[in-house]
Amino acid sequence: MSIPSRKKQPAKRPKKPAVSGTKTRGLRVPKWAWLTVALASVATISAGTGALLAVSMNSQPLLQSQLSPEEAAVFSEGDPILSNSSLRLPRLTRPVNILVLGVKVLTSDLDDPLGEDVGYHALVNSFEGLSDTMLLLRFNPRTGQLVVMSVPRDTRALVSGVLTKINEANLDGGPALTAEALSDLLGGVAIDRYVRINVQGVEKLIDALGGVTVNVPKDMKYQDDSQHLYINLKAGRQTLDGDQALQFLRFRYDNHGDIGRVQRQQTMMRAVIEQTLNPATIARLPKILSVIQSHVDTNLSVEELVALVGYGSQTSRSDVQMLMLPGNFSSPAEYELSYWLPNYDKIDGMVQQYFGLDSVQTMEAASPSYLRVVIQDSTGDNVATQSLVDTLYDSGYRNVIVGEELNETLPETRIVAQRGDRASASMLQQFLRIGEVRVESTGNLDSDITIQLGEDWLGEHGAAL
Repeated sequence: MSIPSRKKQPAKRPKKPAVSGTKTRGLRVPKWAWLTVALASVATISAGTGALLAVSMNSQPLLQSQLSPEEAAVFSEGDPILSNSSLRLPRLTRPVNILVLGVKVLTSDLDDPLGEDVGYHALVNSFEGLSDTMLLLRFNPRTGQLVVMSVPRDTRALVSGVLTKINEANLDGGPALTAEALSDLLGGVAIDRYVRINVQGVEKLIDALGGVTVNVPKDMKYQDDSQHLYINLKAGRQTLDGDQALQFLRFRYDNHGDIGRVQRQQTMMRAVIEQTLNPATIARLPKILSVIQSHVDTNLSVEELVALVGYGSQTSRSDVQMLMLPGNFSSPAEYELSYWLPNYDKIDGMVQQYFGLDSVQTMEAASPSYLRVVIQDSTGDNVATQSLVDTLYDSGYRNVIVGEELNETLPETRIVAQRGDRASASMLQQFLRIGEVRVESTGNLDSDITIQLGEDWLGEHGAAL
């Protein structure tokens, strides 16, 4: 595939230099579930493993950009990740970390745009631009879990010796430089492989899957004529086609900006993973493979793809855990540009728990008095909500607040470990005797645990209300 050349643009760097004598690590991150949506979707199609073998006889049929020996060496060449046998399909033999990048390239980003001038900044089928989404996936056969860490694209990180936004790494040095920056940011976590997908690939993938059903939390409306970007979605649960799914993923025009978009990415990822686990997906496999061949760039081999598909098909919903890089928004007084500033202490704890050599997640639950718990009600019953507040307070949870109500009724309560503290969320679930624990970042941004209250609370305690 011929990739158009990209236009080199001077990056806007913050004027503050790195402080001498302090610990400097990669500090920036692109976001977007685009890549993970693609990889996670494919990885859940259990009956499609054999079809992947037919993509090509080449060892790396989806490698669309040539890596230099130095770039190839960035990706871990340690112990083999597969076990091969003539009697069965390849299997993972150790934890594997995969960098997933979603890339958006416009004609205005290229020195020599292909085709005629269409009069606006059109999307280009290329991988050589700023990453719009950045994810780190960990397939861990030792724990049976699939961990997805979202890295906001505005994360302030060290890229080629300069503190800037991590999403510039793909533009400046492709997947290898991005892997180096992210590994440095996470304190040396090894990255084994990479996957890049562009915007058009996400749209076509969702269409190939027959759409995806999600809850749109509120009306979303935005217009940018220069890119022909038109977002117009109504609130409520609905099935989105590829174009509408992109609108859902690209919307960032609310109080939470890119972090709110990370939450929507995680919502869609979970929906895609769950909805592709059905027989109907098998019939769609040829279209899915066609999209992958045209819009995905990866150094995964055919055998490795098959192993990931097999692993994903056996991963239960509760073992899919989605995290967000710990940090906070910068203030205008700190930097001219807007950044997501990494919290290194919390990053180290999250890495140890989920990306360590033996990450079995045995962390102890925090004391209830230290946890910030936010309740998001879906029942519309103020008495039920207040009864939950009283129950928590009487049991030692002293930092409890009631947040915004949800726009859809949940049959089952969700206890969301917003910052990855599964132990504390599980302890709370056992105490309440309702709901399911979810490790994901879709709750209240300021909470340690978000309780999204469902109708099962009424069923359990209705007689006492």
